[in-house]
Amino acid sequence: MLRRGREKRGCEPEEGTPMFDKILIANRGEIACRVIKTARKMGIKTVAIYSDADRNALHVKMADEAIHIGPPPANQSYIVIDKVMEAIRKTGAQAVHPGYGFLSENSKFAEALEAEGVAFIGPPVGAIEAMGDKITSKKIAQEADVSTVPGYMGLIEDADDAVKISNEVGYPVMIKASAGGGGKGMRIAWNDEEAREGFQSSKNEAANSFGDDRIFIEKFVTQPRHIEIQVLCDSHGNGIYLGERECSIQRRNQKVVEEAPSPFLDEATRKAMGDQSVALAQAVGYTSAGTVEFIVDGEKNFYFLEMNTRLQVEHPVTELITGVDLVEQMIRVAAGEKLTIGQDDVQLNGWAIENRLYAEDPYRNFLPSIGRLSRYRPPSEVSAGPMVVAGTWQGDALVGETAVRNDTGVYEGGEISMYYDPMIAKLCTWGPDRASAIEAMRVALDSFEVEGIGHNLPFVAAVMDHPIFIAGEMTTAFIAEEYPEGFEGVTLPDDALRRIAASSAAMHRVAEIRRTRVSGRMDNHERKVGTEWAVCLQGQRFDLTIDADQDGSTVTFSDGTQHRVSSDWTPGDQLAVLDVDGGPLILKVGKISGGFRIRNRGADLKVHVRTPRQTELAELMPEKLPPDTSKLLLCPMPGLIVGVNVEVGDEVQEGQALCTVEAMKMENILRAEKKAVVTKINAVAGDSLSVDEVIMEFE
Repeated sequence: MLRRGREKRGCEPEEGTPMFDKILIANRGEIACRVIKTARKMGIKTVAIYSDADRNALHVKMADEAIHIGPPPANQSYIVIDKVMEAIRKTGAQAVHPGYGFLSENSKFAEALEAEGVAFIGPPVGAIEAMGDKITSKKIAQEADVSTVPGYMGLIEDADDAVKISNEVGYPVMIKASAGGGGKGMRIAWNDEEAREGFQSSKNEAANSFGDDRIFIEKFVTQPRHIEIQVLCDSHGNGIYLGERECSIQRRNQKVVEEAPSPFLDEATRKAMGDQSVALAQAVGYTSAGTVEFIVDGEKNFYFLEMNTRLQVEHPVTELITGVDLVEQMIRVAAGEKLTIGQDDVQLNGWAIENRLYAEDPYRNFLPSIGRLSRYRPPSEVSAGPMVVAGTWQGDALVGETAVRNDTGVYEGGEISMYYDPMIAKLCTWGPDRASAIEAMRVALDSFEVEGIGHNLPFVAAVMDHPIFIAGEMTTAFIAEEYPEGFEGVTLPDDALRRIAASSAAMHRVAEIRRTRVSGRMDNHERKVGTEWAVCLQGQRFDLTIDADQDGSTVTFSDGTQHRVSSDWTPGDQLAVLDVDGGPLILKVGKISGGFRIRNRGADLKVHVRTPRQTELAELMPEKLPPDTSKLLLCPMPGLIVGVNVEVGDEVQEGQALCTVEAMKMENILRAEKKAVVTKINAVAGDSLSVDEVIMEFE
């Protein structure tokens, strides 16, 4: 962490550089809310902008003012510079924070602000042009003798050109949008066909997300780690780095789990990467917060990948281990203040982990999910030690041994739209060491209640328990290698199942007592609620007895093992916090016929609690089979049909591209699962479909 004490960390005002009174946030969602929190702490008024789809969004409710800027598609609202500039004029905002994505790395937007006399809370136009463009930044890095990944830095004309270049570079290759970020406009190609398809999809996504469809190609380094350095520079020649972030767990080049520091780096490598990052930033006159990204191999050789000239999604983990509010520093630098932090002042304290909560269904190959949040109850934010939680400096008082922070832009009852990034929240935990930070994250994930949409909470919970992650040995290939067939849920070990079985039996007993009381059928209800039960879950049956007292229940299994369960859970509660043998167990609880739907540690279980006789009869019931959809192509997510690649009468082969569906700014190619003949096509380009609508039929 930084040196202790309650003095201000960061910048000191330069004489004649007044702080802003009002800033406009040219973004939406959780990052807009994040900026508002820090601005509020600094006494600065905020202006939100919003599209039709975001009229009731959280960032609109939090800001002091809000301006409507157009229809839901970002290319008709959030990334239309003229509309944002008009909002600035209407409100008299003196500065603009762009967040990330949208216009955050758009030099034309920065130029428009400069012409208007409005401060850009980010780097100068020249730095954006030099380092925000991935092709240019690589050339500059090469000229500065920075090791870079081999590739073709020129512009690529068409798909044929992409195939030719890919062969010259050597497969596998990464096809990337020059103006891209956040995993948009990126594809890995292992052969000519994938290079051709990847080029067009990357080009389309880049145009839709950034208004810039330029593409370049570089060698895809196998078994890499993705590690990035946070830099902070002012306009007075001062520059520092604030440690690194490990971002290797990615899906489709989109980061899912981040942590700081990296479990892989040593101090010498950290210093070398940090010094190089600061030198590179200062070489282009960079100011504000920025991130230099590297690919690091197993021998700790690192290669410059790109520089993001903006605040990163994963910035909270850096704030948690350094105590520096990066948004505040960006605002102060934009106001002309000097950094008051020197490199020697930066110390890394403890460990922080961030899990990105996405509206993506892991059981349907992480396809986007939209809809209304019928339940949204994140765990309570808790501070510990001298750190920033949700943009607020907590001082030096130790509040607890671990911390929880949740950066979010949604609320219960709000709607997840198909028009924007699927991120719902960024859940972060801090601990004095990596093991405690991971355990704090497990508890926080178990406590996080989200209903109404598909989401990736079960998946990130599974990652937290994965041996490779626990050992800190993950690479960017982690998800592809460990979940090659997709995520199918978690199979819990026997000891965990027994704890859940004992808890479910104890909860079922409480529910039975409640039921008999309500019915009025007995006076002494406890004598008539049975003590012998059979609990079935995850394909196993546990026969047990319950001996209850006023402090809890002793659950004895048929093999003689016992668990002591206590809790204040009452029927209807959707979150059960139990004590099992002196240790905590947190379960998400839903009611099903004859038992509960229990979710814990990434597992989603149907738990049936019945009498032994009821269980014997239930085992005789036939299993209901799902309908046969093998001759149908169903839309796997709500989305827009971008194109249909086949016609009625075509014979398609296994793996052949059938159509492309766009949802949440990402294009998804749907392929044939087997050889078949197309008999009917029910959708054309431009159609908006819901989940499981039939796109085409086969014979």
